[in-house]
Amino acid sequence: MTDHGLDRRPDGVDDETVEALGTLGEALETIERARGHLYSFHQLCGTVDLTLGQAADQLRDAGHDDAADRLDHDIVGRNVIEGRWSFQIVEEYDDHYYSAAMDAGSAIRERLANGVRHIYEAEMKARRINASGPRQRATPRRSPDSGGRDSRP
Repeated sequence: MTDHGLDRRPDGVDDETVEALGTLGEALETIERARGHLYSFHQLCGTVDLTLGQAADQLRDAGHDDAADRLDHDIVGRNVIEGRWSFQIVEEYDDHYYSAAMDAGSAIRERLANGVRHIYEAEMKARRINASGPRQRATPRRSPDSGGRDSRP
C-alpha cells in the first residue's frame, strides 16, 4: 500500500492496536455527538421555558388569568428532571462521564501511539485513494505564495 503522505503510524504499533484505537476513536466521537445532543436539549429546554413564560404573559394580557396562572405555577421554571434544570444535566454529564472518557482516550492514545490521532482513518484513506479519480488527493494542494492555503480555485 502506498501511504500517499498519510503515514501516521508510529514505529512498533501493530495492526490490532491501530484497529482498537480506531474503535476507541469512533466511541469518543459518538460521545461528542451525545454531548452535542445534550447541549441541543439544554438550549431547547431554555427556549421552551422562556416561550411558555411569554405565552403565560400573553394569556394574562388577554384576560385568561386561570390559564396563565396554570402555566406560571405548574410549568414555567420547572425542573426538567427531579431537582435539575437542563444546564445541571449537561454539567453532570461533562464532569462525570465526558471528561473521564476524553481523559482515558487521550491517555490510551498517548501510551499506545505517541498521541497520534486518526491512524486507522489515515490508513483507510491511503488504501482508498484512486490516483486518477477527481478530488482524491491525499492532502490539500499548497502553493508557496498561498500562505499555506489550498491553491485550487
